[in-house]
Amino acid sequence: MHIVTGGAGFIGSAFVWKLNSMGVTDIIVVDDLGTSDKWKNLVNRTYVDYVHKDMFLEMVMHEDMPFDVDSIIHMGACSSTTERNADYLMENNYRYTMTLAHFCLEHDVRFINASSAATYGDGSLGFDDDPDGIEALRPLNMYGYSKQLFDLWSLRTGAVDSLASLKFFNVFGPNEYHKGDMMSVICKAHRQIRDNGFMSLFRSGRPDYADGGQMRDFVYVKDCVDVMWWLLQNPQVNGIFNLGTGTARTWNDLARSVFSAMGVPEDIRYIDMPAALEGKYQYFTEAKMDRLREAGCPVAFRSLEDAVADYVGNHLSAPDSYL
Repeated sequence: MHIVTGGAGFIGSAFVWKLNSMGVTDIIVVDDLGTSDKWKNLVNRTYVDYVHKDMFLEMVMHEDMPFDVDSIIHMGACSSTTERNADYLMENNYRYTMTLAHFCLEHDVRFINASSAATYGDGSLGFDDDPDGIEALRPLNMYGYSKQLFDLWSLRTGAVDSLASLKFFNVFGPNEYHKGDMMSVICKAHRQIRDNGFMSLFRSGRPDYADGGQMRDFVYVKDCVDVMWWLLQNPQVNGIFNLGTGTARTWNDLARSVFSAMGVPEDIRYIDMPAALEGKYQYFTEAKMDRLREAGCPVAFRSLEDAVADYVGNHLSAPDSYL
């Protein structure tokens, strides 16, 4: 049985879609649906059962599994970069992950974990996933720190040699609709352009970046789940790996891609950055992808333009936008 935690969330449900597309249906979805619309991400999917995250943790801690476990794909976490409850993030993101990793190591179960590019902080130390440099990283928010703590634990204990931890960069794509403020700018832009004919981007607060010239490594969720599938098929590949395209693009590039995909004349307007983001905003991210390529990963990442065209044309503008 393949366990996908956060299986009703954005990347988790996309991976369930990938598993289904490969003929895999022996899946347990673990999540906390609450009152959100995450459940809609599961409607088109085929899986054996749904288990609440707290119940699953009890099963793991007491080794009381009613099914054989082949893999745990751990995408479940609080992914809000503005979450202020540090104790909650410590338990929900760090200790929960560590508990699952212990179980997988003890029972020879494949473990693939979601880390984050938020661990790189302001980017002043670069974006190299070489394990020798990870201890020096200083995340800018508690979410990034919770992810950093697990990566440090895996390095300190040697667990990193028996698991794969993925530092996701700016992931976008179908099934992110429930994320509210944490949705990608592409998803927000489509709605804003559709309703108002223009879209807004943050002004730059630095003279070396023009307004909208801040740069990010935008990566399509369909490419991410292709990498995850490859890692599932290649359990001998272990370590901490970046997961981005390896090419930084500007927010202006992204905006133009959305306008083009929608067939709407370009109208970009710049607004002040919220005070809450000042000093915590990454002006540049770009995944160094050498280690994943050297490990043999064959996935070719879509260009920003091709990915946005697929997202807008086949999902955001489609009657059933879910995977």
